Amino acid sequence: MADETTPETPQDPQQPLLRVVSPDATPEEVAALVAVLSALGGAEPEAPRPRSQWAAPHRGVRRTLPHGRGAWRASGLPL
Repeated sequence: MADETTPETPQDPQQPLLRVVSPDATPEEVAALVAVLSALGGAEPEAPRPRSQWAAPHRGVRRTLPHGRGAWRASGLPL
C-alpha cells in the first residue's frame, strides 16, 4: 500500500486531470463542470501588450510654442 499514488498528485503528464466518478452523470453536467473549471484558469496570463505611443498621456499635453523670428517654421519641427 505504500507505493500507491494519490489522485491529487498525478505522476504522468499524460494522465487526465479530471475523472468522472459518478456513472449517472449526464453529458450536460460534465460539460458544465468542464466549463467552470476551465473558466477558473490555471494557465499563465498573457503578457500585457506594449502601449501604443498614440495613446500615451504625454501626447495630450501641448508644449509651449516658440515665438520670435522663424517661430512658425520652428513650431512644425520635432523637438
